[in-house]
Amino acid sequence: MTRVEIDKIMAILKKEAGRLKVPVVGLIAEETQDPFKVLISCLLSLRTRDETTAAASERLYQIAETPAAILKLTQEKIEKAIYPVSFYRNKSRHILAICQILEDEYAGKVPNQLEPLLKLPGVGRKTANLVVTVAYNLPGICVDTHVHRISNRLGLIRTLTPDESEIALRKKLPPKYWIEYNDILVPYGQYICTPLSPFCSRCAVIKFCKQEGVKKHR
Repeated sequence: MTRVEIDKIMAILKKEAGRLKVPVVGLIAEETQDPFKVLISCLLSLRTRDETTAAASERLYQIAETPAAILKLTQEKIEKAIYPVSFYRNKSRHILAICQILEDEYAGKVPNQLEPLLKLPGVGRKTANLVVTVAYNLPGICVDTHVHRISNRLGLIRTLTPDESEIALRKKLPPKYWIEYNDILVPYGQYICTPLSPFCSRCAVIKFCKQEGVKKHR
């Protein structure tokens, strides 16, 4: 795929994404401009629907919205606040552990670099990159299942896992798109380029898409 094609695709997708619902973590970032809330909400969002994540985040932040405040809560209190997010018991343990590390090692602040973020319990490359890009507006490529799927369907990259996709995109995608790439592709993946039987008839970039791996579409 050429640089010109990538530019055209990104311009179209950015316009289309503006008509779709903003992902919950991006919305929290816009409303709060708080890296800690972005980090915790992203952790809650893993394998969880946006509506559930939004409600759980709101309940948790109503009772505690800083690492120090959360450390005053019991694990059971956190579990009750974030239920029914997926793996809520594990996530509650991770939240407490993260808050302890932030207080002990970073004066209660969330790091803005990948390396220290990846050392936090329960934090993978997707979450770490999202904090760097969305919370701090620093270069990074957040790759979740939607970004991985669409990037491969387009033929922009050929990878097997989201982590492989991040590495490949860092080589292929112009840096000017890195920060916004996730925010643009996620809503498109939720409503148009869905996992099963995507709405290719509604796709604004179908003429550029190689439809790699698409066996059935609408």
